[in-house]
Order: sequence, then structure tokens, then C-alpha cells
Amino acid sequence: MRLYDSRMTNELPKTEDDDKPVYDGPSKSQVKRDMHALLDLGRELVELSPERLKQLPLSERLYEAIRLTQRTTSREGLRRQTHFVGKLMRDAPAEEIRTQLDTWKFGSREQTKTMHRLETLRDKLLKDDAVLTELLTKFPQADIQQLRTLIREGRKELAANTVLRQGQEPQRKHYRALFQAIKTLHDPDTSNDTDAAAAEY
Repeated sequence: MRLYDSRMTNELPKTEDDDKPVYDGPSKSQVKRDMHALLDLGRELVELSPERLKQLPLSERLYEAIRLTQRTTSREGLRRQTHFVGKLMRDAPAEEIRTQLDTWKFGSREQTKTMHRLETLRDKLLKDDAVLTELLTKFPQADIQQLRTLIREGRKELAANTVLRQGQEPQRKHYRALFQAIKTLHDPDTSNDTDAAAAEY
């Protein structure tokens, strides 16, 4: 006859799943980080213009909450309204919104870099005739006579500006016009080539 052993009660054979950790959702710290990220994203949206906001996948309720936040002037009211926007962000397509915001930001940075490269090219054109020869080789469609005239007049302006009397305004008419002439080379068909050429100077 088998004796009763209390140690044998409720003992079941182990399975492979017994050693696996049990996932019961994100940790409290992760939830907190996610909430702060949405709040920060909401603050970014509050800084946007109505035109930009309309281009984002925002619900009507979220859009109106953001617009109300933009019109709020009191410090406490702004704090409460901003947190309300962050709360509504939980139901918004946050990643899609972030992607569009990044596109606007990086696009703006690229445009700024292009403008700086073109400004450098303009300054070199005013100093060295060889730079114009290189530019015309890369862009034969450019108006040669116009560029030569603007460069010549731009050099006269720079020379005159070096001997200005106190209180006199420097002349930059042709200096600016030369930049605009270079910028006109940025048409849809040649923008990549122009960027590449500007980067070489």
C-alpha cells in the first residue's frame, strides 16, 4: 500500500513555458517616457502654423485643441491646455506626424545649406574670372552677358563700399542681383546638378 506524501500534492511536471518570463505589458517607466514623448510632440505642434497643421493627420478635436492652445495667453491655462493636447496625442498617428515634421525640418536645413553654397559661389565669382568659366561649362544655358554684367557692376559696388564715409549705406543692388541670377539656375531639371556644382566651390 502506497503511503500518502503531502509533498506530492499539487506537483505537476514542468513545461518549457514555465521558465519563460511573463509579459504583462510595458513597464511604468516606459509608459511615462511614452507620455512625455507625446507631450513634447504636442508642444511641437503648438508651434506650427495653421497651414502646416492642416497638412498633418490630426483629428478635428486635436486640431481645435492645438489652435485653442495657440490662443491661450495665461501661463496656467497654457500649461493645462498643453497637457490636454498631449493627452489627445495618444490617439493620433504619432510616428506619421513625426515623419512629416522631420521632413519639414531636414528640408529646411538642406535649403539653408544650398543658399550658403550659392552665396559662397557668388563671392568667388566676384573675385576670380576662372570661376565664371567653370560655371558656364557646367551650365551652358546660363545668360553669359547677364552674369558678366552683374559681376562687373558687383565688383564696382564692393570697391565703392570700401571707401564709404560714416553713415553712408553700402550699395548691394548688383551683389543681390548676382545671387538671384545664380539662384535661377535652380530649376527642377537642373537642381541636382546645380547643388553639386555649388558644393565644389
